[in-house]
Amino acid sequence: MKSSKRVSLHFSLLSILATGLMLFNQVSVAKDVSTQEAWNIISTGTTIIDVRTAEEFAAGHIEGAINIPFEQIVNGVEKIGLKNDASIVLYCRSGRRSGLADEALIQAGFTHSVNAGGYEALATTKP
Repeated sequence: MKSSKRVSLHFSLLSILATGLMLFNQVSVAKDVSTQEAWNIISTGTTIIDVRTAEEFAAGHIEGAINIPFEQIVNGVEKIGLKNDASIVLYCRSGRRSGLADEALIQAGFTHSVNAGGYEALATTKP
């Protein structure tokens, strides 16, 4: 292969890689927030969603929270009429399931959801 063709091939590959990285960079990622940040968001009148099971929710939950199990989050928020730009605070027992729910919402085009972590931490820091 001639030197100029090799340089052209390398340049083309680098261009493809750079384009891919720019596209990846524009994809939203889940946002975890501290309990204090979560309460600040909640104080603005956001939708609070508990993504634990119905049994866990029945045993105790944040006042005003809606229970939508994490596996059903996208269909659940659409069913209750939330738009893609709705402000949503998610929580579960430890933050794992709410993180998965946050990722699912982001993939579905929601732009203002956050993972507040675990119920106990959130409940014990309520202002």
